[in-house]
Amino acid sequence: MVLKEFTKGEVAKHAKAGDLWIIIDSKVYDLSKFGAMHPGGISVLLDGDVAGQDATETFFGLHRYEVLQRPQYARLQIGTVMGDRQTIFPREVGALSKVPYAEPTWLTAGYHSPYYRDHHRAFQKFLRTFVDEVLFPDAQALQEKGKKPGKAVFDALASLNIHAMRLGPGEHLKGRTLMNGTVKPEEFDCFHELIMAQEMSRIHARGYHDGVAGGTAIGLPAIKNFAQSPLREKILEEVMDGKKLVCLAISEAFAGSDVASTRTFAKKSVDGTYYTVTGTKKWITNGHFADYFVTGCRTEKGMIVLLIERGEGVETKHINITYGPASGTAFVTFDQVKVPVENVLGPDNGGGLIVILSNFNHERWAMCCSSVGAQRLIVEECLKWTTQRKVFGKPLNSQAVIRSKLSAMIARVESAHAWLESITYQMCQMSYKQQSALLAGQIALLKKHCTETAQLTAKDAVQIFGGRGITKTGIGRFIEHYHTNIAFDAILGGTEDVLGDLGVRQALKQMPKNARL
Repeated sequence: MVLKEFTKGEVAKHAKAGDLWIIIDSKVYDLSKFGAMHPGGISVLLDGDVAGQDATETFFGLHRYEVLQRPQYARLQIGTVMGDRQTIFPREVGALSKVPYAEPTWLTAGYHSPYYRDHHRAFQKFLRTFVDEVLFPDAQALQEKGKKPGKAVFDALASLNIHAMRLGPGEHLKGRTLMNGTVKPEEFDCFHELIMAQEMSRIHARGYHDGVAGGTAIGLPAIKNFAQSPLREKILEEVMDGKKLVCLAISEAFAGSDVASTRTFAKKSVDGTYYTVTGTKKWITNGHFADYFVTGCRTEKGMIVLLIERGEGVETKHINITYGPASGTAFVTFDQVKVPVENVLGPDNGGGLIVILSNFNHERWAMCCSSVGAQRLIVEECLKWTTQRKVFGKPLNSQAVIRSKLSAMIARVESAHAWLESITYQMCQMSYKQQSALLAGQIALLKKHCTETAQLTAKDAVQIFGGRGITKTGIGRFIEHYHTNIAFDAILGGTEDVLGDLGVRQALKQMPKNARL
């Protein structure tokens, strides 16, 4: 449909209640009937700078671009301004942002990187489109409702083999078509996994983010590395094909970072064919809807890890945590649950602590990837807002104190990302055993750095957005969500103090005996 063209003079004639037009970025909108329904009241629309006028600056000082794209508002457009052209455009689906520091340098025009190849770029481009088209709208619709992602989303993830790729490189990828063929199984490396974590963090929905098989991502590696055949192949196929979900059930009300203090007890039967498990687990991601529980237990000989299938004696209750119920975070009760000895992961002689600790490096590294990706989004939000927001007649970024905050935010995310890429490169070159020996301390310190800087950035972002940054709806809603939920990353996988101490202790083990000033 061809829209009519109007002069600004014609638009100016419609400037009263019941006969109200405005201009937003060259487009003419008829708000005559909508005025009385405006959430902010009609008086805002009757302001002398709005009614019958070009209200572009006023509009973008109050609303996000997405408001104009909603059908109920888009239909209010009746024409365009003669001689004017649209100058403000939303980022296209799958496209990169042109805002400085909104993308890592390897995705920024004019910059170079030694880490990424053409298949990394193709992988990122396809995944960005998938996130924009599938995950983001579903996440925004379900996050506040507290619902887990639907079957269609899990099926879509499985069709691209995202569940499989979250386990990292390995034999489990052979024969699978990865991300619509953008990368071959033998080419897939830790940088693809980094890209995947950061792209999937773009949904601005922390609870939903973990609801998209977050528990599987941290629980399945223990099955892959320590389960016996044919159990391992059965579970891997079920989970990677999107048919079942796994969670990691380690934390208790009695034992957090002190894993060895676990009270959930597994007693071996007299004939040695099964264990009877009794106890509770708390704050278990995806626990409320998981099919399998990778469970840390205490025995008479020490720690073991059991794969427990949901069934008789297993009960889960949702825990009402800050980032909402979409993650399925649960309190899990095991009441006299019988588990076959074939379901032991790793040593059956009290060596289960090795299984638990072996997965921490990959889990914490993946959390760093997501943390840095989410932090970068907040930097972009702040750069955009300080450019369009006017104070004292000038852009907000004309204030030195605001530029100081922006500089600190940029420095944090860039330093964290550079360290992350450095460690990721080492992971690509090292064996699993070498990673455990050399990277445990570095990854622990990196996670501490990422979550500490993220919290500082969240605080600065709220100061920049003001009241909008603490409002669940509107132009600052992503800032409010980030600030409200940022503490989770500082807790999951080990608190900052615990990880900092681990990193230093690992370093001290390597101190030369003869080192002196």
